[in-house]
Amino acid sequence: MPRVSCRYPTSRCRPRGIVQAERLARRLAGEGIGRIVASDLARARMTAEHLHQATGAPLMFDSLLHERSFGDLRGTPYADLGFDMFAPDYAPPNGESWEVFHARVDRAWGRVLGAAAATDGHLAVVTHGLVCRSLAARHLLLPAGAEVPERWENTGVTIVDATSPWRVSLMNCIVHLDGLAEAPAASAGAV
Repeated sequence: MPRVSCRYPTSRCRPRGIVQAERLARRLAGEGIGRIVASDLARARMTAEHLHQATGAPLMFDSLLHERSFGDLRGTPYADLGFDMFAPDYAPPNGESWEVFHARVDRAWGRVLGAAAATDGHLAVVTHGLVCRSLAARHLLLPAGAEVPERWENTGVTIVDATSPWRVSLMNCIVHLDGLAEAPAASAGAV
């Protein structure tokens, strides 16, 4: 049975992010979602609450689904960094190294599997881009010829079939955002 995973809006609950969450909720309203598990960070929480309102599915929050912690870099504009904070060997001060982050995502994946097994219907997981990337690279079987996206789109839908191995049948899809004006480039944002 397919399981649905989606990603948060980037705009920290600004009008664009709210529209993205509303569109995602409308898209998934009739998909038989039986439970929602989400990061409790503001953007993911808001998206999950819209999905909960549209589906009536129970909503649970799990801090293991948080985005990677960049510690002391938080709030720093990307343009001011002067280095690649995503480099494989970079560990932010008072943040998570890639190794620590992936270990946390592994624990989150175990909880997602347990929630999926206990859910009648589909499980919706609302989390963040680097979490999606970690899961796709390390726990999911991608379609033939597909590669793990470098960037996961805001409210992008990924459908994972609950088989062994867990197979992705749709990845990072944002057709529900067609016609919505583009947001400023990510490079203008902050950590």
